[in-house]
Amino acid sequence: MSTTIIENAKRYIEEIFRNNADGHDAEHSMRVYANAMKLAERYHECDNEVVALAALLHDVDDHKLFDTKDNANARAFLTSNDLGEKEIEQICVIINGVSFSKNRGKKPESIEGQIVQDADRLDAIGAVGIARTFAYGGKVGRSLDDSIQHFYDKLLLLKDEMNTEEAKKMALQRHEYIEGFIEEYRTEIR
Repeated sequence: MSTTIIENAKRYIEEIFRNNADGHDAEHSMRVYANAMKLAERYHECDNEVVALAALLHDVDDHKLFDTKDNANARAFLTSNDLGEKEIEQICVIINGVSFSKNRGKKPESIEGQIVQDADRLDAIGAVGIARTFAYGGKVGRSLDDSIQHFYDKLLLLKDEMNTEEAKKMALQRHEYIEGFIEEYRTEIR
């Protein structure tokens, strides 16, 4: 795995997400990267460089943040770092398989895609997932109750959407944390 391109990708996401504080920021991408690399340790057959790059770049063309087509930002970065067309396509397929709203119930074909999808979904649950939900809700003017509804519409569904056994284990604890938070929230607002 080329550490140079990984370091370049980290700098790129710092730049592209500068001043973004809605939960889809460089810190989110770095947590997804960390989750993905932890999961990849269990699957020796996966291509770690592909996992790392797809995890780091998974939101650089997110429709909530950018008005790009065909993974333009990811492709530009990968091309400028001399990746071959085959690897670029593989990474873009993985990136396109991450979004929950666009890929509900769909399991990526490659182990690399499964790992990155799981890594992103793990960052959407647990304490961090709760914080991200309210950060994004504040940005788009969503009320507290509407943000809680998002837990039911997405976050509480993620545990059962994990692909890898390791992610399923990690998701269970985070899922239980969300359930406890909702219970406490309901108690406090009564």
